[in-house]
Amino acid sequence: MAKAIEQPVPGITVGHAMIARSKGAPQSITQMVHDGDTVNVAADGNFGVRLLGVDAPEVSFELPRNTGRPDVPKGFVKITNPAWTVFLADPFEAGYPPLSLRPALHNHLSTRLDEQTAANHAAHAGPSTEALRAMIAADITEQGLTPETFRLRMAFAHEILDRYGRLLCYVNREQPTAPRPPYYNERLLAAGHVMPYFIWPNVDPFVKQQSTPALAVPAPGGALELASKGALGRAREAVRQARTGGLGLWNPADPLRLFPFELRYLAQRRAPDRFVVDLSDEGSELLHPQSYFRIPNPEDRLFVNAEHAPLFAEKGWSVPGL
Repeated sequence: MAKAIEQPVPGITVGHAMIARSKGAPQSITQMVHDGDTVNVAADGNFGVRLLGVDAPEVSFELPRNTGRPDVPKGFVKITNPAWTVFLADPFEAGYPPLSLRPALHNHLSTRLDEQTAANHAAHAGPSTEALRAMIAADITEQGLTPETFRLRMAFAHEILDRYGRLLCYVNREQPTAPRPPYYNERLLAAGHVMPYFIWPNVDPFVKQQSTPALAVPAPGGALELASKGALGRAREAVRQARTGGLGLWNPADPLRLFPFELRYLAQRRAPDRFVVDLSDEGSELLHPQSYFRIPNPEDRLFVNAEHAPLFAEKGWSVPGL
């Protein structure tokens, strides 16, 4: 399907648009051009939307090349493919592109990598996908709408697009009157269908955003206060309850072994590059990207992109390497 926003080459994001529509028909050029620096447009293609704060098991992903395995499938490959079983049993096998991991992280991962890891991931990916589909379908029915008349409400935080040109937001059904149901992001976390994945500064789209990320940096020792408020606080509590209840990915009989972002960086042969704040204490240190596992509960991890780490250092945080 055509995308309204895409990356034709890595690092370059472009959009595609048409003349804005009025009642389904193109506006006149006079209507379209508001002034000398503003035009009204309509998306030409579909938007990809990435739900903030959550990370679902991968249904498919690209496998890395292996010089000793010329039969590795190309492109996005379903996690159910036997090639994934082979890869996740030993992603450090000779022949794959190099991946430089610290011994502690290597050992942490190795305890969860074997011939069952891919099957475990695939088994959890299906219910996660179906859960979101079912939530949307139920909302359409409950509102007495059709797929043609159903509308989505999107709430944005600091960053509007991710590195793949997808919109970053909390997503809910459009509903003119309160009370509204929780956003899909929160519903999925509460049911245990997704893992939390909080990336600063996109932690709460329901508060007035600071004009620059620098102004949003919490003071050293302020993570605990930040973690207890608003959307972030609700999301963390939803995860705790889901884990306590053994729901979905937290099923004690068969919990998710490998987190989605771990599968991705193993397959991409790219070591973790986001620093981490521990939301469970009042410390003033950003952990090294490869030390994220030192924070046991994933809802207590607040990831910080490398380009934002200097902002934390300027505010007085201790940042490895800075």
